[in-house]
Amino acid sequence: MTSQSQAPSYQPETPILSIAAKMGDPVDAAQFPKATLRFRNDRAAASIGLDGLDDDQWVQHFGRFEPLPDNLNSPLALRYHGHQFRVYNPEIGDGRGFLFAQMRDGGRRLMDLGTKGSGTTPWSRAGDGRLTMKGAARELLATEMLEALGVNTSKTFSIVETHEELWRSDEPSPTRSAVMVRLSHGHIRFGSFQRLAYESDSETMAALVRYCLTHYYDDSDTGSRSDAENAAHLFDLVAQHMATLVASYMVAGFVHGVLNTDNMNISGESFDYGPWRFAQYWQPGFTAAYFDHQGLYCFARQPEAFHWNLGQLATCLRMLCEAEPLIETLDGFGLRYQQAMMRQFCWRLGVTSRGDDEDRELVQAGEKLLLAERHTIDEFFFHSRKMVSTGTAPDMLKPNGDEKHDDALANWIACLEPYQAVANGCDHEYWQGEAPQGMAIEEVEALWEHIAERDDWEPLMAKVTALREMAAAHKVT
Repeated sequence: MTSQSQAPSYQPETPILSIAAKMGDPVDAAQFPKATLRFRNDRAAASIGLDGLDDDQWVQHFGRFEPLPDNLNSPLALRYHGHQFRVYNPEIGDGRGFLFAQMRDGGRRLMDLGTKGSGTTPWSRAGDGRLTMKGAARELLATEMLEALGVNTSKTFSIVETHEELWRSDEPSPTRSAVMVRLSHGHIRFGSFQRLAYESDSETMAALVRYCLTHYYDDSDTGSRSDAENAAHLFDLVAQHMATLVASYMVAGFVHGVLNTDNMNISGESFDYGPWRFAQYWQPGFTAAYFDHQGLYCFARQPEAFHWNLGQLATCLRMLCEAEPLIETLDGFGLRYQQAMMRQFCWRLGVTSRGDDEDRELVQAGEKLLLAERHTIDEFFFHSRKMVSTGTAPDMLKPNGDEKHDDALANWIACLEPYQAVANGCDHEYWQGEAPQGMAIEEVEALWEHIAERDDWEPLMAKVTALREMAAAHKVT
């Protein structure tokens, strides 16, 4: 659950150019009236050797999009299709963003710098290609909270205010504008494969499979396997990573909101946050997006959404591969998800596994207690982890006279007691506090109000600092 090591230097590398002609379109960034730096992620910048940039240089690269040395000369707006709420759309792509640069991090992983709000592209349709400042601030909060909770997520790398007035139907308008940069382990989407299947382009499909295996899964053997073998192998790796990702969503209490196929990263990394929410309680029907009227992407249906999206990817890979290995992988997703849930549950509790049978009972007992909605998800894990460390149940984990709740509580404590804390699992001062960090929507809105009404960024930055302390307590460094 730790991030990559620190890069000693900036290491540009642009393998996307090998497939760029079939995957993207060169574009220009918008010319913004002004560019004011609001957030720079120096920790993320250090991982790719860019922390030495001064603020003026930072704005030139990540607000004005002057190319980085020895990198892409022109940004690329990537092309893709996608199922949006399970309706196929062949008219989408990077409509307000682009791939700006690629480089290796300290662990030699290929990393992308991609934008949101950088202007119109051939795929903007009727959009203005812009991003609201509130949207950028919300994505910063989402990525910092998710990282602290052990979710494999993109990083919010930069936020630059662009001083345009934007009109939106879901925000008081006019509202402030920003351009954001993400650092991610690639952003080839399931929808990238869907577009190639739609166009019957098996040659580029095979090249894209090799690209993803080589650069996202560190596979140096693609040349020794057939296209069919590569496709089956990639699908198996993606399914494993997706099972882990959605399990980490569930244990974090996170609801992405828009789990369309164009929002699925082939590397298994979470990214592209819009109407996200953190569920305060273990409510299966909790929905993040106000426009998700049927609850398609509600809290409890997220594993189903991942499985369905994997099915669409499998359909695309049938251009290269027979159905049998793809079906076998799809059929095994449920078991992989269950195993990932057990791993993530134990990780957040700070305990060592006791084997599948006991871990499964632990998860079931925890879910039963959480369903009683007496404890928020964050409180449940925070105080349960304290109990493992001290051997004493905190006041929150004591009977309250509700027979149904107390039975579930007793069962939970009985299941948890045999577990052992991981080494140094509770030595951080965060665990000595009385309450955990959380991300209730009321706090998100309050943090934005400080910015919108008084241009006061201090509470937001203080929250980021607090979340990074929580990450350190979870041993996410």
